[in-house]
Amino acid sequence: MTHTDRGTIMIADFGDVDIERAIAEEAGFTLEARQCKSEEEVIRYGRDAEGILTQYAHIGATAMDELRNCRVIARYGTGVDIVDVDAATRHGIQVTNAPNDWCADEVADHAIALWLCAARKINQYDAATRTGEWQWQTGEPIWRLRGRVFGILGFGAIARLIAERARPFGVQLRSHDPFVPDDEMLGHGVLPVSFDDLVEDADYLVIQAPLTPDTHHLFDRATLARMKPTATLVNTARGPIVEDAALAAALAERTIAGAALDDLEEEPAKQRDWRPDNPLLRLPNTVITPHAAYYSEQSLQAVRAIAAQEAVRVLTGHRPQSPVNTVAPG
Repeated sequence: MTHTDRGTIMIADFGDVDIERAIAEEAGFTLEARQCKSEEEVIRYGRDAEGILTQYAHIGATAMDELRNCRVIARYGTGVDIVDVDAATRHGIQVTNAPNDWCADEVADHAIALWLCAARKINQYDAATRTGEWQWQTGEPIWRLRGRVFGILGFGAIARLIAERARPFGVQLRSHDPFVPDDEMLGHGVLPVSFDDLVEDADYLVIQAPLTPDTHHLFDRATLARMKPTATLVNTARGPIVEDAALAAALAERTIAGAALDDLEEEPAKQRDWRPDNPLLRLPNTVITPHAAYYSEQSLQAVRAIAAQEAVRVLTGHRPQSPVNTVAPG
């Protein structure tokens, strides 16, 4: 094995780290694995690290000031909202991510699974059957999928795979994405619409957009009130795009019919002592998974290798394959 004398790469938060350790140590680095749930813990444990790999741990401007030796922050995943990229750039720290395709099929599959589960009331039927209730009426009303409006917020790579999977069900595909030309959507057989029309006309609305200042709490009480009372909201993007309290109220009051979520606004994995107190968890017309849409054995192995390899590339003087920012050499 290569002697580890090039410095330290810290994993801020992950489980098994055998893949990362093999890649880091082969390149001559020491690997340290931590479970950081706060920026303070990232600073405490990563103060001397040359590279940091992070899945959920927030690394902001405060941390950048304290991470004296850090030259690269490699994100497990595609979104980088947990990293202050501007601060990293000012400090000459390279930020990398994983390209969308590492889990694109998994997220698209999961979105369709959540949609069908909510639309066909699978959770409600299952829960009732287990208590001895054997009635088709448990799930009523259920609407035929064919002919209904299937809306997607965002039309990036994963959203396109979702549309491709939804098409055979006979739904009307519509999408809103201000960054994608209308003719590009039309070329995929998807009707481009305004955000207002998407919200007001969709029978099923899938959120597959990045978390930005513009999309944070985009689905608040006012937006939800404009949706059809028979509509189902599906979120396979970041939790904070939806305001949980507003959604819980809308579901309880039947402003909308149901929701299927792969994350919650509080993003429990980022908290050390999370408790299942969210009102959404107590509603029968919700389906909630623990930010697992990206997961398969294959995707997990891929993203772990990508993050570790990117950190090693940067620390050994090579260009990263998936840079998020541009930093001056040296």
